[in-house]
Amino acid sequence: MSGYRPAPRITTPPVRAAARPHHWVKFFATGLLLWACTVLVTFFTDNSNLVPTIVLLGSFLVPATVVIWAFERYAADLGADRIVTCFGIGGVIGVLGASVLESYLLSPSVWMYVGVGLIEEAVKLAALVLVSRRLRVVGLRYGLVLGATVGAGFAAFESAGYAFNAVLSIQGLSLDDLVETEILRGVLAPVGHILWTAIIGGVLFRERRGGRFRLTVPLLLTYLGVSLLHALWDSMSGIAVWLVARTTTSDFQRALFDLGYMPNPSGEQVHLYTAYDTAGLLLVALGGLLWLRMLIRREPTAPIPGQYPSAPA
Repeated sequence: MSGYRPAPRITTPPVRAAARPHHWVKFFATGLLLWACTVLVTFFTDNSNLVPTIVLLGSFLVPATVVIWAFERYAADLGADRIVTCFGIGGVIGVLGASVLESYLLSPSVWMYVGVGLIEEAVKLAALVLVSRRLRVVGLRYGLVLGATVGAGFAAFESAGYAFNAVLSIQGLSLDDLVETEILRGVLAPVGHILWTAIIGGVLFRERRGGRFRLTVPLLLTYLGVSLLHALWDSMSGIAVWLVARTTTSDFQRALFDLGYMPNPSGEQVHLYTAYDTAGLLLVALGGLLWLRMLIRREPTAPIPGQYPSAPA
C-alpha cells in the first residue's frame, strides 16, 4: 500500500458545498480597501514611506486571492500551511531561478521571448516539484491547485519587482505609474503565470505514479505548450507593433525609418496598436482557459485501478 491518495473528479469539491467557506471574498475586499486607502493617503501626504506598502498590497492581493479561492473550493484537505509554503518558497525559487538563467542564457533577439517562456515555465515546474515532492497526494485536482499556487507566488514577487521599477522615474517617485502597473498586472495575473502553472501542475500530478513524478510525453508536450503561450503573451506588444507597421505605415514614415529616424505614430496607429495588443492577449488567455477546461472535462471519474489506494496523508 503506497499511502498515496488520488484526487476525486474536479467537479466534486473536497468539502460539502454548504460547509465551504468563502474567505477569499473577505480577503479580496479587505485588501482592496486597504490598498486604495494607502494610495489615497500617499497621494495627499506625499509620504514616500508608504510606497512599499502599496507595492506589497497591490502585487500580492490578486494572486493570494486566487490561491485562497482554489484552496477553499478544491483542496482544503491539503492544509493551509502547505499552500503557504508552495506560494512563498515556490514563488521565490521561481523568480530567483528565472533571473539567473535569463541573465546568462538570453540576449536580445527575435527569439528572446521564446527563451523566456521556456526558462520561466521550467523553473516554476522545478519549484513545484521541489516544494510538493513529499505531499502524499496524486491527481489532476491537486496538481491544478498546487501549480496555481506556485504560479501565483511567482506572479506576486515578479509584479512587486515591476511595481518597484514603475514607481522610479527621472522626475522622482511616480505614483501614477505605480498604480497603473499594479492594476494592469493584477487584472492579468489569473490568466498568466497562475493559469500556465496550474495546467502543467495538473498534468504533473495526473502522471504521478507510486509517489514519484515522471517525465512523460504528455508532461513534455504540456510544458512546451504553456511555454508557447507564455512566449506569445510576452511578445504580444512587439507583434502588435509589427502588425501596425505592416498595415498602416505611410511612405513618409517608411522613408524616415530608412534614414534612421523613428517616426511618430499617428493617433489611428496608436489606437490600432492598443486594439491589436489587447486582442492578442485575450486570444492567448482564451487559449489557456480552453486548455484548462479540456483537462478538467477529460479527467476520469475514478482513479486508475490498483495505482493509489485511498489512505490518510
